Amino acid sequence: MENPFIYLDNAASTRPSPEVEAVVAAVARARFGNPSSAHAQGSAAARVLEEARADLLAALGTEEGQLVFTSGGTEANALGVIGAARLARGRHLVATALEHPAVLRNVELVAVERSCEVTAVAPAPATGAVTVESVLAAVRRDTAVVAVMLVNNELGTVQPVAELGRALDAFARREGIRRPHLHVDAVQAFGVLPLGPAVRAADSVALSAHKLHGPRGAGALWVRPGARVAPLWDGGRQERGLRSGTENVPSIAGFAQAAALARAALKAGAAETLARLRDVLEAGICGRVPGARPTLAAPAPRAPHIASLAFPDLPAEPLLHALEARGVYVSAGSACAAKDRRHSPVLQAIGVDQDTAVLRFSLSRETTEAEIDAAIAAVDAAVAELTAAYARRPAKKRLPG
Repeated sequence: MENPFIYLDNAASTRPSPEVEAVVAAVARARFGNPSSAHAQGSAAARVLEEARADLLAALGTEEGQLVFTSGGTEANALGVIGAARLARGRHLVATALEHPAVLRNVELVAVERSCEVTAVAPAPATGAVTVESVLAAVRRDTAVVAVMLVNNELGTVQPVAELGRALDAFARREGIRRPHLHVDAVQAFGVLPLGPAVRAADSVALSAHKLHGPRGAGALWVRPGARVAPLWDGGRQERGLRSGTENVPSIAGFAQAAALARAALKAGAAETLARLRDVLEAGICGRVPGARPTLAAPAPRAPHIASLAFPDLPAEPLLHALEARGVYVSAGSACAAKDRRHSPVLQAIGVDQDTAVLRFSLSRETTEAEIDAAIAAVDAAVAELTAAYARRPAKKRLPG
């Protein structure tokens, strides 16, 4: 089905693929038993869960570790951060300033709960990424958890997780202590980048289904063998005691199907295609729209599906609405903070001034070249319209003083 609009907000949520929708519907109809029940329907539902678990581990590039099903990326991040901190002796937490609110707010929550000190690691403004050295400089002997996302959801920058994992190993050996728990939010990376190196470096990894053409309501936390997390609540003690509550079997089956499709697409060159379309979009807008520029002066390695562009002296919200009027859907940052008119903490951390609109264009496997061309033209027309409208406004009178 062709969209009646151009959807470039896939970092917020993607459209479920037809194959995923078919799996969700089929499982909902045929495998409606509770996976914890001892009868045949329960056993059939439990088999769906275990098959999905195996498929997702394969998509992650590992056969080791535990995969705990959750309601989505937010819960997976909370379980990774809070669950690890509750079992650690240390009372110090480290998180980058780039983290999603699902990580930062849970770092703040557990810091209050356990009287922990928090150190925030700022990214380099030019690259929008942290360095191994900057994160390691914040780590102490009593550090319990280090939270570093793999792909930033606003800028698309890839953080050096694999290198950081090796550096934390060396730090722990040198100090003769247990390595701090490294939690990685891979919600924006899963399905668009191979995760093998990051998974091997991390102690826990958060995933979400609806970012890779899967259903809402399904996510997972991967936990390394030997790493420990405490459950967020208690109850029926499903998921080996780490996540009480009846599992969402249809959505989990859809999650596994979405991951399998994404894995096949990556092997077929989907990442390269996305990167090419992203580059065409960036070059087209920056070459055609006066003043438009990449948000980052010297970007670090980036995920292929996210472009962040700055428009000086224009407000973000009217620009968003001008694009929506032309049938183009983008965002001004994280969807979780889209109604806040201030710049996000991420944009503040890299020094973007309040008079500059920053738009995030995020692509998916469904994005076409024709849509990219139309989006470039729409941005050009929207900026021209707003620039003319603001030029006609009378200048504000300055009060004598």
